[in-house]
Amino acid sequence: MTDTEKDAAVDIAKSGILPTFAQALQNKSSLSCQVALVIAEMAREAAVREPCIEAGLVNTLVPHLRSNNQEMLLNTGRAIGRICFENSYQQDLLVRSGVIPRLVSIMKEYPENDPLVNVCLLALCNLADMDSAREALSEVDVANVLILQLKRASEAERRHVILEILGSLGESDTLKVQFAESGVSEALSEMIQGLQGGSDPHELCSIKIASNLIVSLLLGDESMQRCFGEGSGLVYRNILSWLQSSNTQLQLSGALAIANFARNDSNCVKMLDLGVVPHILTLLEQHIDEGDVSVQHAGLSALRNLAIPATNKVRMLEDGVTERIKMLLQSDMPPVQFKLLGTLRMMVDGQEETALVLGRDTLLLARVIEWCEAKDHAGVRGEASRLLAALIRHSCNAEVVRAIAKADGVRHLISMATSEHVIMQNEALVALAIASAIDIDSMQGPFREANLLTMLKQMLDNPVGAVEVKFSTLGLVCSLANDSEMKAELNSVNMKESLSKLTDHSSSKLSSQAKTLQAVLSGSS
Repeated sequence: MTDTEKDAAVDIAKSGILPTFAQALQNKSSLSCQVALVIAEMAREAAVREPCIEAGLVNTLVPHLRSNNQEMLLNTGRAIGRICFENSYQQDLLVRSGVIPRLVSIMKEYPENDPLVNVCLLALCNLADMDSAREALSEVDVANVLILQLKRASEAERRHVILEILGSLGESDTLKVQFAESGVSEALSEMIQGLQGGSDPHELCSIKIASNLIVSLLLGDESMQRCFGEGSGLVYRNILSWLQSSNTQLQLSGALAIANFARNDSNCVKMLDLGVVPHILTLLEQHIDEGDVSVQHAGLSALRNLAIPATNKVRMLEDGVTERIKMLLQSDMPPVQFKLLGTLRMMVDGQEETALVLGRDTLLLARVIEWCEAKDHAGVRGEASRLLAALIRHSCNAEVVRAIAKADGVRHLISMATSEHVIMQNEALVALAIASAIDIDSMQGPFREANLLTMLKQMLDNPVGAVEVKFSTLGLVCSLANDSEMKAELNSVNMKESLSKLTDHSSSKLSSQAKTLQAVLSGSS
């Protein structure tokens, strides 16, 4: 509005005519359509909106949404939308008055009246964040209405409004199911396929919003399975093509989507059968040098999830996955380092041969040890230590133990044994026990340097220590007691005293192990 128009709108509001407008609307006079138009134009000016509310114009406008006159619907919708803009209280009253089903009905009745549809879409866009609006929309067929308008939308502005509505409503579990049944993801996927290849910034923005939305909708199990369609679903097939796209946003969404599909074993096995892994590896290789960190992170997430089923691990190893992803060891980005370590650890889980190959790789070990000392990223430090422990636990091999000891990795496992996370403590203690049983000579130096035996005694004496941690600690003590030198050192720190305290522990498993060890250290067993 120009300054003159703004002043005119304020002057009209101050003139005292607003109650007359309300009366005309209430009486449904022949001038109602023109009155609604005037109000809509006045309400462009923010200063006029509160006086309109006080004059009761919203309450008198709402019934006119039931009109059969499309021009009346247009003027009424615009007037209400502008008066209630950014007014959460009034918007809540509108939802309570039942405008949501009516807005959807109007779009169903007049799907080709673009100005009227735009008004309804903008209204839904403004209301879609409200729980009450989502609840009302879950009871009407909003998904199919929005799909129809998305297919009709030739201009970016309308597309973006529809995508924003879908994104907001997609946060509701109930509406996620409705979207799955109505084929929202399929419609979005088709829209993306139609826009691909162009360079128009508005179209690229639409692709970004829509692909992000599909990834979000895949978080719902029903939607995910429908889109997957046993590997033949339209959305899944299109997502595979995203991995090979030159559009970085589609590559990212594609990798994230594959990670979402890989939430159950049957999908993982099927995707491996259909050859998804080479596409992900090729994508990762494209982003090694000056690549996109988000794409690398998402690609590794997808590989990690795909590697969860044991059968997939074997097949992925045979396909050389670990060798190809090791190229990412050169990455300086903590998010990529973190995800790479987690993926390698998943690949090693239960796979002796893989643990043996990686555990003897001096370049890999050197990089992992370096990450064990990452000052600014606790997650990377933790994952690096967990990978070292996994290599020992799953290989049970003397060469791996010696390689890790030579790379100065034992001190990091000792540090991991005092972690605040029970699972990490157990992994470290078990790895140290296995390493001690295999090659105690490689372990003794680091153990003495770290004053390990005193640390183990403190862990056993800790009154609030977890039972499973104490049991793993006893496992390590047992392993050490098999060596005469270490047995003497265990006695020198009075480990038997700590064991004695555990002999009457409420855990029969723990007390039994403590008694056995007590006998070992006393030399009577």
